[in-house]
Amino acid sequence: MKIVIFGLTISSSWGNGHATIWRGLCRALVKRGHKITFFEKDVPYYASNRDLTELPGVDLVLYDDWEDILSKASTELIDAEVAMVTSYCPDSIKASDLVLASHVQFRIFYDLDTPVTLKDLSLGKNVPYIMKEGLGEFDLVLSYTGGIALDLLRSNLGARYTAALYGSADPSTHKPVDKVEEYMCDFSYLGTYALDRQALLERLFIEPARLFPEKRFIIGGSMYPQDFPWTNNIWYLAHIAPPRHPAFYCSSDFTLNITRGAMAEMGYCPSGRLFEAAACGVPIISDSWTGLDYFFEPGKEIIIVENSSDVIDALNMSKEKRKKISESARERVLKDHIGEKRAIEFETILDEYYSNRKLRSENYVGNNSGSGLR
Repeated sequence: MKIVIFGLTISSSWGNGHATIWRGLCRALVKRGHKITFFEKDVPYYASNRDLTELPGVDLVLYDDWEDILSKASTELIDAEVAMVTSYCPDSIKASDLVLASHVQFRIFYDLDTPVTLKDLSLGKNVPYIMKEGLGEFDLVLSYTGGIALDLLRSNLGARYTAALYGSADPSTHKPVDKVEEYMCDFSYLGTYALDRQALLERLFIEPARLFPEKRFIIGGSMYPQDFPWTNNIWYLAHIAPPRHPAFYCSSDFTLNITRGAMAEMGYCPSGRLFEAAACGVPIISDSWTGLDYFFEPGKEIIIVENSSDVIDALNMSKEKRKKISESARERVLKDHIGEKRAIEFETILDEYYSNRKLRSENYVGNNSGSGLR
């Protein structure tokens, strides 16, 4: 198929979770024979932190103004089978109008930020990437979040058919590598600063750092404020480019996963970095949320904690147990959570929709994870 995407970014991983998700999925789709054109607005903050300029099989179109690429976008849609608009796309409304007016077989909206979308909507806030008419005109609405989120996209935004398409790891990139001295530590955390994660970060990372002054802790990520409660044994790296993520993870004895507030409340919303870290073979310490056990088995493949005492117990774990957990998690990722698996799921969603749309008066309901059309 030819797939045309109007997205937030694939070229820069700075301050967002979209780029690495797209890179892994696009690589897998290209490997399976699909062609992709990705339209990305060339905004200054991504332009100055660009860590990808080309991806084999993907035509990356960077533009300054929508009118500059309107003609090209229209032409690309003529022979495309799939056209997709994503959440936080700067020109989402204009792109949606263009896609919905086209004769593309599958007109899709992909919400990679569904919990944020639904929360803002419930608070009466303007959601700038959603048409005021909602999502009912799209053939399919994909969501990075499964579970109840799929039903809420239907009831609150009028989506006709919904399906979950989660993040993934790229095994050609995310794999065990040699440790790097710069990143070597007892406990690491990789994530952009977010206020709704701060309380958990203080409880699960900063407090253990205070209690273990002899251990080395590292935070990697952008936008941390000057008044962040640093300790003497926490080192900070403002940006770690995706190619360096495996070295970052593999240089840690443990790494921390914290889910953003709205995503944890909604459930079935795993961070892409959760899969990436597991694929690199580092044991993961994580907060708990509904649906986590759909992706990893607690205690066997991931370490679930609620407070600093739980973290301390984990950091004191024997090397043998630590190794067993990390190996089990890596095996699970390679089986269920790689880009090729998501590419196949994407194809299956389209096949299912195409095969059933004329026969189905009600929706096909998938399992509790939210996979399958609804």
